Amino acid sequence: MMIAALNDPRRQIAEIDMALLWSSLLILTLGIVMVYSASIYVTESNNQPPAYYLVHHGMYLCVGLALGAFAFQIRLATWQRLAPYLFLCGVLLLALTLVPGVGRHIKGAWRWIRLGPIGLQPSEFVKLFSLLYAADYTVRKIEIIHDLRRAFLPMAVAMSLIGGLLILEPDFGAFVVIVAIAMGILFLGGLRARLFAILTSVLLAAFTVLIVISPYRRARFLGFMDPWADPYGKGYQLSHSLIAFGRGEWFGVGLGASVEKKFYLPEAHTDFLLSIIGEELGFAGVLLVITLFAILVRRAFAIGRQCVQLELFYSALVAMGIGIWFGVQGFINMGVNVGLLPTKGLTLPFMSYGGSGLVSNCIALAILLRVDWENRQIMRGKKP
Repeated sequence: MMIAALNDPRRQIAEIDMALLWSSLLILTLGIVMVYSASIYVTESNNQPPAYYLVHHGMYLCVGLALGAFAFQIRLATWQRLAPYLFLCGVLLLALTLVPGVGRHIKGAWRWIRLGPIGLQPSEFVKLFSLLYAADYTVRKIEIIHDLRRAFLPMAVAMSLIGGLLILEPDFGAFVVIVAIAMGILFLGGLRARLFAILTSVLLAAFTVLIVISPYRRARFLGFMDPWADPYGKGYQLSHSLIAFGRGEWFGVGLGASVEKKFYLPEAHTDFLLSIIGEELGFAGVLLVITLFAILVRRAFAIGRQCVQLELFYSALVAMGIGIWFGVQGFINMGVNVGLLPTKGLTLPFMSYGGSGLVSNCIALAILLRVDWENRQIMRGKKP
């Protein structure tokens, strides 16, 4: 259906939200270019072909688009029925990462599962599974959403289970994103503003405690507050990220001409890809990325509001939840890159190198396009 809509110009307007589609395609395309540019020196140091990361990123993108095309064929009613089972599957996958011999220990964390030559990062898919489950849960509890004990506490227990497993990995960044998605969906589902504010304050206090009691999280937080106090230690990544932005000025030093990617800035092709964009494409390039993400998030919420008008409340929460996911994770990644937030291991959606994240993003985008497609079918008097 997606391919047919693209091939027939007359069906494009009727079947697909073009602003959403083209903004996503532009983000994906720019991501491919920048991953290749940012990773070329890493491949040299590892004695790999220059296009190693480009080829792998392209392969992951093809898998993501293929699975996205499959996900697009599934009705939202089916996703709603599957939501609890997908959530339980996500919990099981997170637990498996902690099993020796099954999980992979990389850079001090147990975040991956061995699948032959590739590694699966369950936390990326748990974001999607938690979103689908939170939307289903909120719809089922819509009549008692203001009841703290009957509505919120069961969800809090489910999220705490996910959070506990993520903290053990550890993957604090994914936990923050999942909590933001769940809380956002509950709020959009009708949770009172006062109760939402109280619960948010409690969560912020809990996150603060987690930072204080963990030496490496505390070191990251202190390093972010003043990276120049220890530019060769705790503030190393952030200081070089800021140098990259400074070198880029308005229009950048030119595509491929970054200096910081030459082993100065760690994780240049993953967590700090935006810094390389800032250095090579300048403020104009960064502004383009922010604008494209703003369009994507805005269209997600617009589709969600349309669902509300059509009384498709589960679809509405799924669409807005996807907007929250991409918006929050994108904001955190960008905030980390510019020194607005403490350093966290969160990638830039659709752009950073990473197979599991890219695939899960593509599936979520396909579900969002499906929500929009079903809305358009209903408005045309057809059954989706």
